[in-house]
Amino acid sequence: MPTERFQFTGSGGHQLAAALDLPEATPTAFALLAHCFTCSKDNLAARRIAAALAARGIAVLRFDFTGLGASEGEFANATFSSNVADLVLAADHLRATYQAPTLLIGHSLGGAAVLAAAAQIPEAKAVATIAAPSDPSHVTHLFAEHVDTIRDQGSVEVTLAGRPFTIKREFLDDIAEHNLLAHVAKLHKALLILHAPGDDTVGIDNATKIFLAAKHPKSFVSLDHADHLLSDRRDADYAAGVIAAWAERYLDAPTPVATPAGAPEVPRIVTVQETGASKFQQRVAVGPHHLLADEPVGVGGADSGPGPYDLLLSAFGACTSMTVRLYADRKQLPLARTTVTLSHAKIHAEDCADCETKVGLLDRIERVISFDGNLDAEQRAKLIEIADKCPVHRTLTSEVKIVTRLAE
Repeated sequence: MPTERFQFTGSGGHQLAAALDLPEATPTAFALLAHCFTCSKDNLAARRIAAALAARGIAVLRFDFTGLGASEGEFANATFSSNVADLVLAADHLRATYQAPTLLIGHSLGGAAVLAAAAQIPEAKAVATIAAPSDPSHVTHLFAEHVDTIRDQGSVEVTLAGRPFTIKREFLDDIAEHNLLAHVAKLHKALLILHAPGDDTVGIDNATKIFLAAKHPKSFVSLDHADHLLSDRRDADYAAGVIAAWAERYLDAPTPVATPAGAPEVPRIVTVQETGASKFQQRVAVGPHHLLADEPVGVGGADSGPGPYDLLLSAFGACTSMTVRLYADRKQLPLARTTVTLSHAKIHAEDCADCETKVGLLDRIERVISFDGNLDAEQRAKLIEIADKCPVHRTLTSEVKIVTRLAE
């Protein structure tokens, strides 16, 4: 599955690093995933859950909170409130570039954050938490022996998961102000709680409190034998599968709008925009469909998507195959499958005997078509003739007027 990497501006004015995991086909929904405390968007659980959901058709945006992973800013200046604000801004970014997230997913303290942020993301219809605490201040048990010192001195460097982090008094004051269960009681969204009975970091009693505070529809799934970080791939895949299956009931998949019979087809607008993730990477939007365009590594790109000429050949090949299929079905020909292979190159005009241009370079597209099926020679010849009548072929071989103007 393709992953689009970019940055967006967080609540503190810093650039936050994000990754959008996209399905191969048009997404059925968009989700926003919040990682665990002091983790990153690229930790094992976040990556595995995002990949598993993308494989099931759900696009997932994950990002690094301030001062973590590849995001700017200082972790010491981040608070639970700033994390919630960054989640809302991430949803705003999705809304502006694709569509707003209808599913929110949070792991550990990220689970508490999505519960607190849900009311500010009106399009969200479902929330799933994994090993989430019922009170954000629960996280202080990770550095309990330093809490008094932090309050006395204002900040202290502590070791969490083998790495040093500075915790400030402002962080303690902020999490103490949040009544998460009050947010849960007024959630008004479907809620799925996943928790391991043997979680020794955030006890199962936290799941009980969240479940009791929530109104229906609410569900609980036990992650038997899983650890807090879902270190086993099977646990992460299982959690993703459960979330995807559960969410289907609450998420509206995009429905193509049918054109009334006899009504003229309205051409779709194609929008191409730089992602900023690499030198040449572009986001291409065609109605509800999204893909990436890029250049090969050899010419300075990241090869994260087809290049411009690749897309041109793809359009030509697809049009050729579709046109042939329409004719074969109409004439009831035994055509099982059409395969079109194309290549593009620049050639010297003088090397083309049947070209009008005799000086300079020419574009040469080679198209090889094969037909599977019990077709005789005459039928195959007719299909080759029909292939030349595809609309894109006609466009490429006719006079084309291109009008360029500056956007208002």
